[in-house]
Formats: sequence, C-alpha cells, structure tokens
Amino acid sequence: MSIVESNSEYKIVTFTLGKQLFGIDMTSLIEIREWEQPTPLPGVPSYIKGVTNLRGNVVPVVGLAERLGWEASILHARSCILVVNIAGKQAGFLVDEVNDIVSIAHDAVQTPPEMEGGEQNMLIGLVQIDVRGTDSEAGRQVMVSLLDLDALSLTRHLDIAA
Repeated sequence: MSIVESNSEYKIVTFTLGKQLFGIDMTSLIEIREWEQPTPLPGVPSYIKGVTNLRGNVVPVVGLAERLGWEASILHARSCILVVNIAGKQAGFLVDEVNDIVSIAHDAVQTPPEMEGGEQNMLIGLVQIDVRGTDSEAGRQVMVSLLDLDALSLTRHLDIAA
C-alpha cells in the first residue's frame, strides 16, 4: 500500500470480513464489483477463486478471508469484489461488504503490535475511525486494520492466474 506522504490526510475504503473492519488506500482501488462466480483454475492455491473478465483483462479473484488464514466468506447479497492494483497488476478481493470511504490523517495510523504468526505482517497499520450511520451507532469509534496489499504476496500467484 503506497500512501502519498505529501498529504497530511488520505482516503481509505473500508470493508468487512466477518466482524473485522479493514481498509485499503483508495489510490489502489480500481472499482467495486458485484459478486459473480469466477471461472475456476486448476493448480492454484485454494484462496484464488478463479478469474473474471474486466473490460477485456483477465483478473484473478482472491478470497481475502482465506488469504488471511480465516474461514472462507459466506456469500450473501452484499458480498462484492474490490478490484485493486498491486504492483501494476490487477486483482479482485472477495469481501463481505464495503462500508465507507473515510479520510484519515497520516499521524493517526498506529503501527500494529509485533506478534508471532497472524496477519500483522500484512498490515500497514491500525487506525480508529468514527462510525457513521444510525443514531445509535453515530459517534462510536472502531479500529480499522489497514491492509498492506504488497505484503499479501500475491504477485507470483497473480502471474499464474493471469
């Protein structure tokens, strides 16, 4: 995830996997697509769901929850694919639901704690954001895990899938 350092704020798109809230830098996002079953491929890791066609380009679709080592997402009406640019290659990430676009300050991002295993090495940081929505939720703060798309190590698998 590359963040332009010249700005004091940048935008992230937030989304859920299970009950966890994640975010990615908006500059990496190409588009948000409704879920459609991708064409499966043989010989790829189980978290690569297959490929889809995006305006003439073959784009691999990754089950993000599985890539993080969690149980696969259960498909429902709000499931969608975030099409992103990772090191000049396109990939689609299956997420449970897209939530919001939020501006955050660079200095609000905290370094994730050092721990054995887990997905902390796939995080660029953590940030608290205010929840928008119904009156009962408004003003509540939640922690967002900011994904480091480059650290997801998909490049080799993207080359195979595409």
